[in-house]
Amino acid sequence: MAERRASDGGAQELPSQHPSTGEQRIGRGGRVGRLLKAVGFGLAFAVPVTVLAFVVRERVSQVIELDERLVSAATDITRDNPWLRTFLIGWQEATQPKWLYIAATAVCVVVWKRRGSPTRAAWAFVTMMVAWNLQLVLKEVVRRARPIVADPIEHAPGFSFPSGHVANAAAIATAMVLLLWPFLGRRGRAAKVGGGVVFVVVTCLDRVFLGVHYPSDTAAGVLFGVGLVTASYLGYRGWNPVAPDDPPPTEPAPPRTSAYPQGTPKGPP
Repeated sequence: MAERRASDGGAQELPSQHPSTGEQRIGRGGRVGRLLKAVGFGLAFAVPVTVLAFVVRERVSQVIELDERLVSAATDITRDNPWLRTFLIGWQEATQPKWLYIAATAVCVVVWKRRGSPTRAAWAFVTMMVAWNLQLVLKEVVRRARPIVADPIEHAPGFSFPSGHVANAAAIATAMVLLLWPFLGRRGRAAKVGGGVVFVVVTCLDRVFLGVHYPSDTAAGVLFGVGLVTASYLGYRGWNPVAPDDPPPTEPAPPRTSAYPQGTPKGPP
């Protein structure tokens, strides 16, 4: 809670401090600024997703033709390489949203119980659940049919835009990076970001090379997942920029002192 100091002009709000680190929480003006930044970031990602949705719904010929050519070329490659087909089908099954969210929820529980960060874990879990359900709503709004392939490799139910596999993979990868960021060192952070990028890219390729999504579906899924989670995190940090459960900085060890009082001989007489 912010402290208030009386003055001639009335009460003045003072920034409060983090109980462990002594860092100051931002005041209302700074909080509003950070929340507006989160809204702006969310809009920056929502606009291209909306444009893509409009383009595919209105069937703009240039985009539709490019999508169809790319899907046809990708599925031809998959048919000519049985090992690739086996890998892609295995990846599709491993990245089913239900399995990804079970694993991500387990990470949230560990961060809550082992790391003592309940609000951070709750933010990640709630945001991922919102992403999971919101992409389903977006599918129903756009209602884009799946690609029609002459010799289909795989079949998938439901609508095509955005790719649910990709949207969920991008949302989970982004949430896991932001959730674990304070607990990782430099190498751990680089590995986490790199692994997340590879995971999302392979999932994008999987959906196109199996012929169950257009490239524009996967692009929208990436923008949706990354944008929603990042905007949510900026809002979380803006509302509580110095969270009580953030780990305090490591303090230097106290200087070593001699076991003998000053002026006392250190050896036998």
